[in-house]
Amino acid sequence: AKEARPTPPRPASKPDDAAREERVRMTKLRQTIARRLKDAQDTAAMLTTFNDVDMSAVMAMRSQYKDIFEKKHGTKLGFMGFFTKAVIGALKDVPAVNAEIDGQDLVYKNYYHIGIAVGTDKGLVVPVVRNADDLSIAGIEKTISGFGKKARDGKLSIDEMQGGTFTITNGGIYGSLMSTPILNAPQSGILGMHRIEERPVVRNGKIEARPMMYLALSYDHRIVDGKEAVTFLVRVKEALEDPARLVLDL
Repeated sequence: AKEARPTPPRPASKPDDAAREERVRMTKLRQTIARRLKDAQDTAAMLTTFNDVDMSAVMAMRSQYKDIFEKKHGTKLGFMGFFTKAVIGALKDVPAVNAEIDGQDLVYKNYYHIGIAVGTDKGLVVPVVRNADDLSIAGIEKTISGFGKKARDGKLSIDEMQGGTFTITNGGIYGSLMSTPILNAPQSGILGMHRIEERPVVRNGKIEARPMMYLALSYDHRIVDGKEAVTFLVRVKEALEDPARLVLDL
């Protein structure tokens, strides 16, 4: 007769899934973010169009002047000052992107309050640089730097996050290659910046490696036509690829 083999012990059963979950109450900020994002999707006819920009000229200017800039102005020279200036020029050329719907009316904003998305441990907040067209690149950088510190410290006021006419968000600082940002209602446009990456491009019949960034414009198609969206992105691209125009206000 064959010798009976001992039955191997059964592996300990894992607790059910519910026992391995953690339930956390949403903060008021997260609830507000969730509600506003869903409202934007439900209300706007949202569409995203893309372009790319050669960042060589901006990077060269920044590299050349960043130390002098910081010494004179007491703040670092980043990319956001250039982008904000480029966006304002494009908004002036394509005013529909700086408009909103109010009932049966289109309201064109002839002022430029630019929201700058800032990530914090508690979620995304969007402080507003008011009358950004009146500020120099240094003034914009100082304002954004101040907002960033207040956001991280949880000291932004409600007033500082209201009244924006257009928003810029930079997923590139987290490594994003491309995205489709959601509108910050009731605004009709939001520009998404992304990471800078060397890619092969053709210049004068030759293939060269250039630092390129994808740009994404999400817009409300009820207000902004496709031609206007493309024109807006082209204006931003042209300004960034020749940043002297931003400094000289051309």
